[in-house]
Amino acid sequence: MSFWSNWRQGGQPGFDSGSAASNAIELTKRRPTVSLTKQGADTGHLRVNLSWRMRSSDIGAPRREGGLLQMFKPQVVQAQGPAVVKIDLDLACMYELKDGSKGVVQPLGNFFGDVNGPPYVKLSGDDRFGAPSGETVYVNLDHKDAIKRLLIFVYIYDGTPAFARTEAVVTLYPSNGPRLEIQLDERAPQARSCAVLMIEEIKGEWTVRREVKYVYGFQAELDRLYGWGLQWGRGYKTKV
Repeated sequence: MSFWSNWRQGGQPGFDSGSAASNAIELTKRRPTVSLTKQGADTGHLRVNLSWRMRSSDIGAPRREGGLLQMFKPQVVQAQGPAVVKIDLDLACMYELKDGSKGVVQPLGNFFGDVNGPPYVKLSGDDRFGAPSGETVYVNLDHKDAIKRLLIFVYIYDGTPAFARTEAVVTLYPSNGPRLEIQLDERAPQARSCAVLMIEEIKGEWTVRREVKYVYGFQAELDRLYGWGLQWGRGYKTKV
């Protein structure tokens, strides 16, 4: 059904779809929320994946020359000067359980969580180089009755704060129904962290809500923004 046919019949526009071949729903400012309960996906494992790569079509990128074939060759992204932009994005999750316990699952500090026991959230590993598989958080919704809310966020651990250059996408793979995509493509100069989405129960339905709120600090600033109440200290990764 076309948009105009739907409009003439008094229908409401649906969610923004991803690419035609992706069978995905894109969560946007206009359509930020999806009910997992309504699509029968509030049980089993919910997989949340972060994938990213350096964008070449940005200010400061080298000029493309040499004809049509050169257009398809990867380009190194340059900053405003001679330095090459290097970014290490991390996927993480703040959790709050109904028994009052709170914490974080993240690569920093090796807090990788547990999918079969509290907090029922587990991080697959730490991708420091933008590999195709990215980083994945698993949420065990078979234990949803123990979960109050989950905040999925992304932060730049190391490198130039430049979210707009990474072409980052957070994709959710529910146990049933189409996958959900959230693009992190807004320009937020100097921002180092982004609250991507919230998973929580609202009026008896488990929902995913797009947030995409950028902050200039790290986890502590996101904590204050959402009232989590955790104590934060400086942490480092082991060198590779």
